[in-house]
Amino acid sequence: AVVSTQSGHYGREDLLKQLDELKNELQTLRVAKVTGGAAAKLAKIYTVRKSVARVLTVINQKQKENLRRFYRQRSHKPKDLRLKKARAIRRALTPYERS
Repeated sequence: AVVSTQSGHYGREDLLKQLDELKNELQTLRVAKVTGGAAAKLAKIYTVRKSVARVLTVINQKQKENLRRFYRQRSHKPKDLRLKKARAIRRALTPYERS
């Protein structure tokens, strides 16, 4: 159930397949919990949930990275892809306005 998502060479299909397998495993573990399964199975629920979270994190990071690449040359970007910085810095004059 423990997933290694360190190496970034997973394709989207691989990650989605892995996510589907983990969710199925989690479902069977939850059924085992209701029917009074072994303690080992109950303890495994935690690790499977964390593995699902890891896979989803990698999927979301890749998606955001691709969006950043797509909007890199554009003049207008979605708000969630813009630089955060601090409010005062965002309100300050741009180098062009300063000159």
